[in-house]
Amino acid sequence: MIATDPPAPAALPPLDRRSLLKGGLFGAGLAAAPLSAQAGGRGFTHGVASGEPGVDKVMLWTRHVADQDVALEYQVAETIDFADPVAEGSAIAKAGSDWCAKSWADGLRAGTFYYYRFIAPDGTTSDIGRTKTLPEGPTERFRMAVFSCSNIGFGWFNAYAHAAEANEFDCALHLGDYVYEYGPDTYPAREQAARQALFPSHELVALADYRARFAQYRSDADLRRLHQLYPVIAVWDDHETANDSWEGGAENHQPDREGEWSARKAAAMQAYREWMPVSDEPWARYDIGDLATLYRLETRLTARAKQFSLGEILRTGGGTPEEAQAAMAAFRDDDYRDPARELLGAAQQGWLAEGLKASTGAGTVWQVLVQQVLMGNLVSSPTLAEALPKDTPGYIRQRVLAGAMAGAEGVPFNMDAWDGYPAARARLFEAALAADANLVSLAGDTHNAWAFDLDLDGTAVGVEFGGQSVTSPGMEGYLPQIPPEAFARDTVANNRQLQWMDSSRRGYMAVELTPGSATSEYRFLSSGREKGAGVVATKRVTTLAGSRKLSAG
Repeated sequence: MIATDPPAPAALPPLDRRSLLKGGLFGAGLAAAPLSAQAGGRGFTHGVASGEPGVDKVMLWTRHVADQDVALEYQVAETIDFADPVAEGSAIAKAGSDWCAKSWADGLRAGTFYYYRFIAPDGTTSDIGRTKTLPEGPTERFRMAVFSCSNIGFGWFNAYAHAAEANEFDCALHLGDYVYEYGPDTYPAREQAARQALFPSHELVALADYRARFAQYRSDADLRRLHQLYPVIAVWDDHETANDSWEGGAENHQPDREGEWSARKAAAMQAYREWMPVSDEPWARYDIGDLATLYRLETRLTARAKQFSLGEILRTGGGTPEEAQAAMAAFRDDDYRDPARELLGAAQQGWLAEGLKASTGAGTVWQVLVQQVLMGNLVSSPTLAEALPKDTPGYIRQRVLAGAMAGAEGVPFNMDAWDGYPAARARLFEAALAADANLVSLAGDTHNAWAFDLDLDGTAVGVEFGGQSVTSPGMEGYLPQIPPEAFARDTVANNRQLQWMDSSRRGYMAVELTPGSATSEYRFLSSGREKGAGVVATKRVTTLAGSRKLSAG
């Protein structure tokens, strides 16, 4: 485990019924009702949250339902009794923003924990939240809890609960798939579901749909507790809109039945920005003193070109294996390398390149990408297809065989990751090398845990910590016929950049930055299907400053 001291002089009481009643911090009405029932309630319905931390400011969030638009007052203090507020202001809760209210609290001191609350005109108060500003100047350590892929249908948010109870982080990062857009019995299928029914009971398309799903997720006590304790830096991935989304559409969007993609995308983005403590900026940077610069990237909706499909490439090749293999080789040498294909887009790429130069020019140690999808290169191991049992379902066998045929030509199997945009990835790596950056990529999306050495044509660029999901199943659900140990062994052996992986356990990453090293401790839960399941195993992976590689062992 990462050795830490509690980050605040006075932690909030545990979030349980006894403490709620005794402490008087949350109000008798909320303590007496299940959190899930609050989505249709009045007054303060979904707790509090903070985000977008800076050295002297932080964004505060709450939700307050009333008969008409209402001005809420907020208070920020260094003590939980609010005897001497250091910042005060107002935020408007209105029907046009689904009663969600956000405001910047500024004039704060760097590297300081604060308590905050909202007060309604009738005198009722929100939950008390805790947040923290970013440090300024010399910084010896910064700790982040890193999450992704939290499908409520697959289980309980035990990873959030563990990180909240650990009480050892400066902030939390969410790398996307915070909510999922599917309707019931889709993902998960009915036999896979481990939790309550979805609301609304259909796929999300309209603004009201996305708002209702956020309300359901944010009624979860463990997610609410995480937001209550830490400022959160969040990025969306695809499921906040629709699966495998890109600038002009998504795999899970059918215009003939679901209307214009632009309308659905706008609705999803609006609901996300209403319900999350995030700014409207599509990308942003966060300065962690002289220790690190974090770059929150947008890789989904602004500039991403449509993903390639391995299946379509093989089908266009013809009916024989030889023709399909030839089609894959032709794709590798032509369309796959198209320099015009974007993931970030020119504006964001230029912003990032300048930001990397500014960070290293100021003597900052680490340059950290807070983004959605894997940068590390992954091709499918041919031994996986050979290891499939004879009774493997046909659709799974076809996908594995397609991956194997692509891998034989050096083509990666995940076209939805940076692997599907090699020219765009090379541009980013070139910018990192030009800036002499100590690059660390944090990624989610795949549901599995990964650790990569990143390079550009053999020149070390940096490392990547790819995080496992909170609940969404990994390869253990997709390929249950292959033992996870065998899958990991063969995949690592077949991929030069990949140094370690875990394909079967859920949890989160505890990432620690110091002037000498960057470490990810992968924390694995015993279960996501049983509420309260804790961490039963960990794996620590480290890179030393200046090495741009993972440390041996």
